[in-house]
Amino acid sequence: MKFSEGDQCMLIDQKDRKYLVSLQSGGQFHFHRGFLAHDTIIGLDSGSIVESSGGAKLTALHPRLADFILRMKRGAQVVYPKDIGHIIVWGDIAPGQTVVEAGTGSGALTCALGRIVGSTGRLVSVERRDDHAAHAAKTIERFFGGIPSWIELTIGDVADHIEETRPDRVVLDLPEPFEVVPAVATGLQPGGVLTTYVPTVPQLQQTQDALDQAGCFADVMHLEVMQRTWNVTGRSVRPDHRMVGHTGFLTFARKLAGAP
Repeated sequence: MKFSEGDQCMLIDQKDRKYLVSLQSGGQFHFHRGFLAHDTIIGLDSGSIVESSGGAKLTALHPRLADFILRMKRGAQVVYPKDIGHIIVWGDIAPGQTVVEAGTGSGALTCALGRIVGSTGRLVSVERRDDHAAHAAKTIERFFGGIPSWIELTIGDVADHIEETRPDRVVLDLPEPFEVVPAVATGLQPGGVLTTYVPTVPQLQQTQDALDQAGCFADVMHLEVMQRTWNVTGRSVRPDHRMVGHTGFLTFARKLAGAP
């Protein structure tokens, strides 16, 4: 795939340092080894090697979603790729579904969910704070090249939107997801999946208490995701010294049929 104006481009130098650039005709990328004109990249195939004014060779690639999330500008704390993968798989997010998400935050999870549900689906992302919503909208525009028609960004109380939308899936990245559980119990489709993401044990416990009190959820699972990379160089095979440990607890629950 060739680069076009407006695309995101990830540049990787010879020491594996990565830089995320939004390509604009007439623009320049500057770093410690000189500069590189965006026009040099526009029109090239992804995976091309380019050279800066200082003689540094850089690999130009279209960023993966994980690359974009880890290097994008942040407002609220983002959900990390390692957790997003589990949200999509264990939360059973699929093309064509109607999904309600809260809060939108920096927009990282919104980008992932929007790409999965696709043009045949619908994603309603709800944020309480105006500043976070504005930041997320810019992030989503950068990733997709505009706000896709199937992604609805709104400000307000997610409980209202769950009851109005009757979604197939609900994903809650909120400090108090347990306060929204009664609305999920009413609005989520039978057999639908509720996913919550919280950073602390007390929040996790309160979420389980709310699910118990609702009395209409089954197949509940709680987990956290650890990620450790490995260094493989010739016969030297060892784990890296640093790993991505605890970022949050994920809860997945299925709504029973016969509930309101």
